[in-house]
Amino acid sequence: MSEAFIRPAAPADAAAIAQVRVDAWRSTYRGMIPDAYLAAMKIEESTALWDKVLTAAPNTTNTFVAEIDGTVVGFASGMMLAEPKHGLDAELTAVYLKDGAQRAGIGRRLVAAVASAQRAHGASGLIVWVIAGNKAARAFYERLAAELLVEQPFTWDGMDLVEAGYGWRDLPALIAGGGAPVALH
Repeated sequence: MSEAFIRPAAPADAAAIAQVRVDAWRSTYRGMIPDAYLAAMKIEESTALWDKVLTAAPNTTNTFVAEIDGTVVGFASGMMLAEPKHGLDAELTAVYLKDGAQRAGIGRRLVAAVASAQRAHGASGLIVWVIAGNKAARAFYERLAAELLVEQPFTWDGMDLVEAGYGWRDLPALIAGGGAPVALH
């Protein structure tokens, strides 16, 4: 596999991000989320959502994509929180990779890029939420030295689930663990 290039996402990336997200949900959450829900996910709806995110006026949301040979293979997004949660003031809102791009260090680099961008906005800590049954994602965050903060029930689109909240209180260490720095502009 060629080297992944991490860069800030642009509005033209909305469809590629949507495709990665929908494909990742369908492969990752099978057995955790009803098959009918996964099958009903629409690339067009996800593209419209990401277009809004990527064309919004400057704010504290940052999204990065990972490209290999010009093709988006993953993305991550984060934002500052209006109110801190568990003492953390920023959130990693998404990190998804195509199946073939996983376990190559790309996710770690994407998380570090989001952490760096949020630190530039003044963040001192980062929280991420994961469906509690997603053992692979939980192991990924634990390998990045995230601290398990809480497990709690939540409702997503009418589905009762359990989520686990992980956090990082040392953003410089998380950023340093991501490898090569990413230009934020």
